[in-house]
Amino acid sequence: MTNENTAEELREMLDNVYRSESRRILATLIRLLGDFDLAEEALHDAFRAALEQWPKDGVPTNPRAWLVSAGRFKAIDAMRRRARFDASLAELAEQLDRDTSDAVGQDDEGLEDDRLRLIFTCCHPALPPDARMALTLREVCGLTTEEIAHAFLTAPPTLAQRIVRAKAKIRDAHIPYQVPSRAELPDRLEAVLHVIYLVFNEGYSASAGVSLTRPDLSGEAIRLGRLLLALLPEPEVVGLLALMLLHESRRAARTSPEGELVRLEDQDRARWNREQIAEGTMLVERALSSRRFGPYTLQAAIAAAHAAAPNVAATDWAQIVTLYDLLARLEPSPVVELNRAVAVAMRDGPLAGLALIDAILARGDLADYHLAHAARAELCRRLGRTADARAAYQRALGLTQQEPERRFLARQLGDLPD
Repeated sequence: MTNENTAEELREMLDNVYRSESRRILATLIRLLGDFDLAEEALHDAFRAALEQWPKDGVPTNPRAWLVSAGRFKAIDAMRRRARFDASLAELAEQLDRDTSDAVGQDDEGLEDDRLRLIFTCCHPALPPDARMALTLREVCGLTTEEIAHAFLTAPPTLAQRIVRAKAKIRDAHIPYQVPSRAELPDRLEAVLHVIYLVFNEGYSASAGVSLTRPDLSGEAIRLGRLLLALLPEPEVVGLLALMLLHESRRAARTSPEGELVRLEDQDRARWNREQIAEGTMLVERALSSRRFGPYTLQAAIAAAHAAAPNVAATDWAQIVTLYDLLARLEPSPVVELNRAVAVAMRDGPLAGLALIDAILARGDLADYHLAHAARAELCRRLGRTADARAAYQRALGLTQQEPERRFLARQLGDLPD
């Protein structure tokens, strides 16, 4: 093996470590250093150091622990250099050196995982709700500012300022980097569940880009869901984990070998992950039996009804409509109405579903939501209303940022009769 090949392989391995471990390393560095920006700088310094040292010294046995130690050292060393201009930094550097010297090698696989600590910090009630979501997606999951801005339909500079202000609030208000006490957990739970599901959704159906999914994000959301369930086995935590597992079970069937989008009705259900379906269904039953369930459990029950059917025709659409009725009463939203309308179309026929979708759009709701127009286009196509279907497909295409969805809609549009 040549040196050049060795260097290339090391760089590739480091890239893989960065993709799989960087957010976990960052979370540990935030715990050790107590500052978001200092930890982010330390993270990048650690990977630069690895790029320089690993080719000479070899890959360490535990790359993540090495990177955490290197990042901590680099941060403290940088503070000591800056102390020549700001004497207060010298004392802080010494304190960090003392406080973190024994903490680097701690095992973080227990319930109070560093990333779980971080997500509770990012979801602290002292922060505005939009800042909680943005900060968590940026710091816990590593989404870019542009990706988050697109998810929030916000300009990137505005989103960046939101994140900066959130970090400043955590610093200035001395918000603790810890999992709340058991007495505080229920009040903090809703925001955390929402963030975890937002992370999962970005992984299950990426908001933009060349890939339909981001398995790293959906996998991380499921891991966080499991950690949260171990810490707080409340029915809605159970329901959220069930929902994520049941959706994730379809991943392999949602795209063709060429990466093209495959609709639910066209998916090869033999490719659905039966182990995830079994676990998700068991968790749904557990959450429902508590009689204290909420919207995540109801959505999971809908996903379980889909998973139980061998094909679309055998799906219990009446049960799904009933579950959407319950969901609409518990947590009303235009998106829930849209999903219910699609289920009604499957139960009662496309005309019934189209009337409901048209009513939603007539109110001005979901006018810029591509899936509403895509659903309308499909129902118009089934009814033979070709001109309406064409206009709806074109509207959906104009709103879609994800390449596989764009190609799918373009194919549907092209298949319409002249």
